[in-house]
Amino acid sequence: MKAFITGGFGQVGSHIAEFLLARGDEVMAIDNFATGRREHLIAQDRLHAVEGSIADKELVDRLVGDFKPDVLIHTAASYKDPDDWYSDALTNVVGGANVVQAAKANKVGRFVYFQTALCYGLKPQQQPIRLDHPKLPGNSSYAITKTAAEDYLELSGLDFVTFRLANVIGPRNVSGPLPIFFQRLSEGKRCFVTTARRDFVFVKDLARAAVRAADGTGHGTYHFSSGTDVPIIDLYDAVVEAMILNDYPEPEVRPLGPDDTASILLDPSRTFADFGDIRFTPLKETVRAAVEYYRAYGVSGGYTHLKHEPGKK
Repeated sequence: MKAFITGGFGQVGSHIAEFLLARGDEVMAIDNFATGRREHLIAQDRLHAVEGSIADKELVDRLVGDFKPDVLIHTAASYKDPDDWYSDALTNVVGGANVVQAAKANKVGRFVYFQTALCYGLKPQQQPIRLDHPKLPGNSSYAITKTAAEDYLELSGLDFVTFRLANVIGPRNVSGPLPIFFQRLSEGKRCFVTTARRDFVFVKDLARAAVRAADGTGHGTYHFSSGTDVPIIDLYDAVVEAMILNDYPEPEVRPLGPDDTASILLDPSRTFADFGDIRFTPLKETVRAAVEYYRAYGVSGGYTHLKHEPGKK
C-alpha cells in the first residue's frame, strides 16, 4: 500500500509511518517541522520525506498527484500557541481543505483524520459523550480550526474515518501535561495539577487502530477512548514513579481555569463494535515509555491549547 501522511514526523504520524514501513508499505511523509522531529523516522528506501507546509496548495496537489496514494492519513496540526489564530487557520483549515481536495481530485481510496474532543465544547451535555453530541468548538482556536477541517472532510464525499481523540500520550509527546511534568521535575521545579480528569491513551494503540482504518476497517466518525478517565494527579504520580525520584515532590493543586474542563470522556462503543477489542496500554507503562524517550532525545514543547493565567507559571 502507498500511504501519504501529513505531519509524518510528529507524534502520531511517525508511529503510524513506522508500522506501515515495518510491514513493507510505501510512505510519503510531509512535515513543516514546527513540532515534528527528524529523528522520529529513520531514512529508508520506502520512505519519501518532504519538508513543506500543507497550506501550500500547489505543493500538496503535486505531491499527491505524483505519488498517487491508496490512503491519505492527515495527522498534521497547528496547536503551539492558543493566540496564534493565523497559524492554526493556515495549517488546520487551509491545509486541511488542501489535503481533502487533493485526495478527492486524485481519487484516493481512503482518508483518515484525527479530531480533538474539544469539538464538543468545555461543558459537554453528555457524560460520557456520544457521537450524536453536537459540535460546539467555540472554546479555542485549535478546536475551531480542527473542526472546520473535519467539516470539509464530511462534505467531500470521500471514504473516510475520523478519530475524535482522548488525550494521546507516550513517546514523542510534545503537548499537554506529560512533557511539562517531566521537564519541570528534571529541573527541580514544582509542578501544579488541577482537579480535572482525563482519558490518557497510548500513542501506539492509536497508531495500530489508524493502520486498521487505513486498511479499510470502519467508516465515518469514531471515538478513540478507553472509556475511563483518571485524575491528572495519577498522571503526575506515574511520571514521578517512572523518573525514580528519591523524594515525592508534592504538587500544587489548583482549581480549573476558565478555559479548562473537568472531564471530556468519550463513549467508545461504536469503536469497539467496528474495530473489536482494543488493548489499551496501562498508564504507568505508557508514561514509562515516554520518560525513556525524553531521556534519550530530550523534551521539547509542553504546548497546550490552554491560556496561562497571569502571574502563574
